[in-house]
Amino acid sequence: MIQRSAHLPSEWAPQDAVMLTWPHKGTDWADNLASTEAVFIELAKAVTRFERLIIVANDLALRAHIATLLNKAGVEMGRVRILIAESNDTWARDHGPITVFNGHEMQPLSFTFNGWGGKYESDKDNLINDALQEQGVFKTPLKTIPLVLEGGGIESDGLGTLLVTAQCLLNPNRNPSLDKASTETALSEHLFADHFLWLTKGAMEGDDTDSHIDTLVRFAPNDTLVYVACDDENDAHFDELKAMEQELKQLKNRQQQAYSLLPLPWPKAKYDEKGNRLPATYANYLIIDGAVLVPTYQDDADALALDVIAKAYPGREVIGVDCLSIIAQFGSLHCLTMQLPKGTLAYPQPQSEH
Repeated sequence: MIQRSAHLPSEWAPQDAVMLTWPHKGTDWADNLASTEAVFIELAKAVTRFERLIIVANDLALRAHIATLLNKAGVEMGRVRILIAESNDTWARDHGPITVFNGHEMQPLSFTFNGWGGKYESDKDNLINDALQEQGVFKTPLKTIPLVLEGGGIESDGLGTLLVTAQCLLNPNRNPSLDKASTETALSEHLFADHFLWLTKGAMEGDDTDSHIDTLVRFAPNDTLVYVACDDENDAHFDELKAMEQELKQLKNRQQQAYSLLPLPWPKAKYDEKGNRLPATYANYLIIDGAVLVPTYQDDADALALDVIAKAYPGREVIGVDCLSIIAQFGSLHCLTMQLPKGTLAYPQPQSEH
């Protein structure tokens, strides 16, 4: 299929790097820093096998600590750049830059992040992209967009189609002055989308993002949708996810053809110490150059989830990353990361890259 000139790249398009914002004592991870950092180290090891890694550290002391951890773990430090920016939390998917190709170059965009509708403090997170620009990360100057939008709330096929949920994008806690039509107009202007797929069903208990699409359904090559499916009729999610599945069956691509659907398995319910159900979703995976990193939850369904995702992204290594400790803060692997498409970074590739 012919690539559009101006577009929001698909996640499987070539990448320069992945961005992580490291946890610290001032975040909600404070009581479980060791187990959380262990997951970040695994992510760093996996990503740097294939591409570069940008890490945001809250201060100089944390940068030194991160470097010590990664060196000890055998991470290829020639592919790591640790930068300084204060942070409220670690969800780079939602405070990191959303990068488009504007027809000439990769253009990083900084949308407003308001802590998922004011649920959490976000003042520091909302300044991270500016701090990255000041430290010379981006090849093209960052463009600030006065619109509330999180990376986890949109899925792109790279061809002008956006998949979104009404629960998130039309929630009055995001852009209360915008209705569906004006939201589409804004997304068309900034993300070059002209084909919109709206879901009105689909939700995960424990998800505090108002149904981010990246917890529910993901684009894959060849007009394929990978989605969360619940096969347990006694589970509280069953009716809602079955209704979402019916919506997916009705969606059409730009050629007015139905999508191929690949259901993900349903893990057993996971709870925190207070008895709150946690959003254990296999849809929250990260696609990088040559691989897909998939959250696992020490569950019998983990292996099947890896198999389904391998089918969706042929030719890529599929790597499981234990994220049971991550969902304790109501997000997962994709939520922690933001890919930077090829052509975004200002500095040259390390000599060790090919």
